[in-house]
Amino acid sequence: MVAVAVVLAVNPSAYAQRGAPGRGGPAQSPRDGAALDLTGYWVSVITEDWKYRMVTPKNGVFDSLPLNGEGRKLGTSWDPAKDDAAGEACRAYTAANVMRLPGRIHITWRDANTLQIDTDAGTQTRLLQFGSATAAAPSWQGQSVAQWEYAPGGGRGGAPRLGNLRVVTTNLRAGYVRKNGAPHSDKAVVTEYFDLNSLPNGDTWLTITTKVEDPVYFTRPYITTTDFKKLPSAAGWNPTACSAK
Repeated sequence: MVAVAVVLAVNPSAYAQRGAPGRGGPAQSPRDGAALDLTGYWVSVITEDWKYRMVTPKNGVFDSLPLNGEGRKLGTSWDPAKDDAAGEACRAYTAANVMRLPGRIHITWRDANTLQIDTDAGTQTRLLQFGSATAAAPSWQGQSVAQWEYAPGGGRGGAPRLGNLRVVTTNLRAGYVRKNGAPHSDKAVVTEYFDLNSLPNGDTWLTITTKVEDPVYFTRPYITTTDFKKLPSAAGWNPTACSAK
């Protein structure tokens, strides 16, 4: 309970920095000019919507989701056996939901302009590209464009540049925002903000604030916060296949 309270106390200042990317200074690659060091192994800390994330809710349990009538109608027709048979067991593992699933993630730099996030849940790989994303067919992870948002005054006099990471994902295949078939369409747009918080006991937490907008199945944006704790090693890393149930 103490850890959660600290995270909530730190986050508002980070939110206030959003929308103020750094200006000036020598040109650097996104990796060299990173506002945060997100690399390493992280484990999810389930502090929000525990009963909807640790187990698959029953069909039709859409509490806290902004589904419209069409979304609820489609959601109640969910049949995991049909998803398996159609080769679509990964529908709940899209960029709109995969970070909400219990498990571990591994963040690395794929190259100087691309962050890579691997998830052991569903064995998914997300590529966060700084600049314009490479055109591709719709996929479970879509196309993610990343941007550092720097805190005002960061980097002056040799001081480290601080801020957060903003990621916008489009070009998704239709999937689920909850494992019980609550749908999002292929028109969904996912906006994420990545923030780091250091706790008094030395732990580092990653908080991801996510907004999913869907003009087809939602009545309003679906906003969540998801927490991860940094791990000292890859111990416990256990990639598993997608499960439709």
